[in-house]
Amino acid sequence: MPNRLAQSNSPYLLQHKDNPVDWYPWGPEALSRAKTENKPIFLSIGYAACHWCHVMAHESFEDPATAAYMNEHFVTIKVDREERPDIDGIYMEAVVSLTGSGGWPMSVFLTPDGEPFLGGTYFPPSPRHGLPSFKQLLEHVERLWREERGKVLEAGKALQDQIKTSNVQSPMSEGTLDKKNLDNAVMALAQAYDWQGGSWGRAPKFPQPMPIDFLLGRATQDDKLALDMAKHALAAMARGGMYDVLGGGFSRYSVDDIWLVPHFEKMLYDNAQLARAYLHGYLVTKDEKFREVSERTLDFVHRELRNEGGGFLSSLDADSEGEEGKFYVWSLEEVEKEIREPEIRDLFVAAFGVTQEGNFGGKNILQRTKSDDELASQFDLEPSTLNERLEAARATLLSARTRRIRPGTDDKVLTSWNALMLIAFAEAGRYLKRPDYIEIARRNADFLLGDLHPGDRLLRSWRAGRAEHNAYLEDYAALILGLLALYQSDPEPRWYAEAEKLAAEMLEHFSDPAGGFFDTRDDHEELITRPKDLQDNATPSGNALASTALLQLAAFSGNGDWLDLAEGMLASIQATASRYPTSFGQWLCAQNWAMEAGREIAIVFGGHQDLLTTGLLDVLWNEWRPFDVVAVSGFPPPAGSPALLTDRPLKDGKATAYVCRNFVCQLPINDAKGLEKQLLKT
Repeated sequence: MPNRLAQSNSPYLLQHKDNPVDWYPWGPEALSRAKTENKPIFLSIGYAACHWCHVMAHESFEDPATAAYMNEHFVTIKVDREERPDIDGIYMEAVVSLTGSGGWPMSVFLTPDGEPFLGGTYFPPSPRHGLPSFKQLLEHVERLWREERGKVLEAGKALQDQIKTSNVQSPMSEGTLDKKNLDNAVMALAQAYDWQGGSWGRAPKFPQPMPIDFLLGRATQDDKLALDMAKHALAAMARGGMYDVLGGGFSRYSVDDIWLVPHFEKMLYDNAQLARAYLHGYLVTKDEKFREVSERTLDFVHRELRNEGGGFLSSLDADSEGEEGKFYVWSLEEVEKEIREPEIRDLFVAAFGVTQEGNFGGKNILQRTKSDDELASQFDLEPSTLNERLEAARATLLSARTRRIRPGTDDKVLTSWNALMLIAFAEAGRYLKRPDYIEIARRNADFLLGDLHPGDRLLRSWRAGRAEHNAYLEDYAALILGLLALYQSDPEPRWYAEAEKLAAEMLEHFSDPAGGFFDTRDDHEELITRPKDLQDNATPSGNALASTALLQLAAFSGNGDWLDLAEGMLASIQATASRYPTSFGQWLCAQNWAMEAGREIAIVFGGHQDLLTTGLLDVLWNEWRPFDVVAVSGFPPPAGSPALLTDRPLKDGKATAYVCRNFVCQLPINDAKGLEKQLLKT
């Protein structure tokens, strides 16, 4: 018989609706019952694509005896971390404090007042690897609650106080931005860089799109060390394994140091940030391989993670048919069966090192093992013929893969993750001259502004026609940036006007008087603390995104208060960011933006058929301009346009460009070559 989760809208919670555990969703009913019955709470947090969440559910939550014990002695609550990052963040901090590490599934025991006193992640059904069984853990907590409740309550209170103290962090102190901190960050990244495997850290190895994007921004300022690291990291991941060389897109992380064996789940937020990093890598280096990875990743999202309304779906599961990675791996026999032309098959097998024994449980994860030059020499092929044959093999295997049973899809739409992807599609459409990408971005923005902002507030999550949960700071700030990116690709004033409207809501409801912003609205439900997370994780922190958004809005609007607020936030975090750059990558991107003081460029034109406008825009978007903002409008600018367009008349009745920097403007220009010269000078 289904439990209370059957009424939920979250795909993760619905995965557990038939467990014999008497699960509650987070809410007043569960918390009230815990207080009334004076029982401890078992809080389980995970997400739909989480492999080990599935494992623990099968081993423990589907077991009738374990479920009966949980139901007798605990109030049990399930939380989708993606819908409720506030709850996840608070209790993750508790688990890390208790154990030194965290992850999902997260298993936390709380007092009836919500204070955490014991926790961990995955627990097996029988003792192994130094872990007690989950049943032993339950029995231990039940005994503590029955026999040593005073100590438990005391421990819970102490841990809650610790969490509250850390959330009163607000290190938003006065200071001046110093470019030396950016130099120090580059050196810190270089000292920690893995020049053998690529990127930073050891297994499990996670992609680092924010530090890479920071380095690419530095590369446009002639920082060769930054460029070398960014290129190496992008090339290492693009070989395949964690990157899906057939269908495009990236898995969550690699279980080894060489990006070969992924944890096969595909998350929207990873692919949004990585598609953009590869786009920027292409624009800086002109390496066509980086362009290919960016486009194939965006094409994967369009093909497999998009609903009919234009929203982007959250993730693909790691498992299919109960087996991790089964959808993606190949035996030698399967490759030989599908690719019938010997000259194409032999080339593909050599390129990707496909063998009988395989590299993953008797199957092959596809990763390039030979370069184009090595293959051209081995098979005596011209580069064009080599590429044609490899592309033919890729298309053949991708088509064959579509006949397999697909991994499950988490089909909820999350505002901030969608906004990150909105930025990627909008920028790619602009720089790669892909109007189809811009149309995808337009539809996504319409969806977010309609279905996820139905009244006086933005909401976090949408699924099956139902939007719910207050949006968080990261949702507001990311959507502002998404709309500004779209406005520069598709200069409809409503995109900009909506960005300013969201900024006003963000400032009104999230501001911290001590500086910066809280993660939750001022009318959000009361938790054991009001979170304010400054560190970038797999996604940028809300405060880092907010500082970036305010910088860009200030450039468009001339609002000095927004600029001062953003620079104050950046000044207070800059020293920490330079010491721990992989944990503050978005902050570094924002500080680099602020320190570079990019150009404000306005273009006005006389009519929709003004072909000169296209020539001016071609000059603008022929290279990456990471620190500039661009406003384009017919003359006169309609209501809702940014102040940057104010008092910008046509010169000689023709399309005209205005280029300004540091409060100094060049003469208005209305020919493409003249604009190009001005951009080189400023």
